[in-house]
Amino acid sequence: MITTRLSLPSAIVRHGVLLLTGALILVPFIWMVSLSIKPPEEIFRAHFSLFPHHWYAVENYRKALTSVPLPRYMLNGIIVCATILALQIATCAPAAYALAKLHFRGRDLLFAMVLIGLLLPHQVLALPLFILGYKLGMLNSYAALIFPYVVSPFGIFLFRQFFRSIPDDVVHAARLDGLSEFSIVWKIMVPMALPAIIAFSIFSVVSHWNDLFWPLIAVRDENLMPPPLGIMAFRNEEAGNDYGPLMAAATIVVLPLIVAFLAAQKWFVDGLTGGAVK
Repeated sequence: MITTRLSLPSAIVRHGVLLLTGALILVPFIWMVSLSIKPPEEIFRAHFSLFPHHWYAVENYRKALTSVPLPRYMLNGIIVCATILALQIATCAPAAYALAKLHFRGRDLLFAMVLIGLLLPHQVLALPLFILGYKLGMLNSYAALIFPYVVSPFGIFLFRQFFRSIPDDVVHAARLDGLSEFSIVWKIMVPMALPAIIAFSIFSVVSHWNDLFWPLIAVRDENLMPPPLGIMAFRNEEAGNDYGPLMAAATIVVLPLIVAFLAAQKWFVDGLTGGAVK
């Protein structure tokens, strides 16, 4: 195995670019937390100050949790994201296994359709999905927030690529042991693809936890609103936006995602870069 070492100037430039990129990504989050602990009179001061002169975190976070039913919005987000993820894994794993390990006429065409699905932004399908949801009578319900995402082209693609890295001998041995194709999927392939499943889970949960576009169309009942839609309750056209509690609510909504990613980052990287069998 040949390894190359970067020269000192190259290493300094590379790390400098990485640090600059990381700082640019973190600036909005740091500013969000900073505003969430400031009193209203300090938020719009002309001079920059990261830390407040008067600590106002307790008041902002209390208002964020009590002025609107933020815990209810968080619960809605958990219900919707968990249900979507479970249904996506249930549909994507068998589909990916068929595309990776089974040989049948039209397989390449089906995989091409999956790739086309990856290229289509979800907003393009919003109007047909809205009409379909109206015809089925499922608008303004949990089903309206869930059913457009049951099948994930990205999940099928990611699982297929991971399943292809598993030797065919493993599948042949399972068949010789008398396992059916569905048993192979759930007893052999899925456990071996755990890093890919964790990586996909992070992508799926972050995407749907932060989704505002479709919930804004699909639901009106406040008891069904997910976190991003619920945060809009802090907007006030007459009195103006209440930025302190708004930023506090945004911090509370983002915090579970950060904790989940930090806890699963090792498996996340393995799922994107590694195979099940080395």
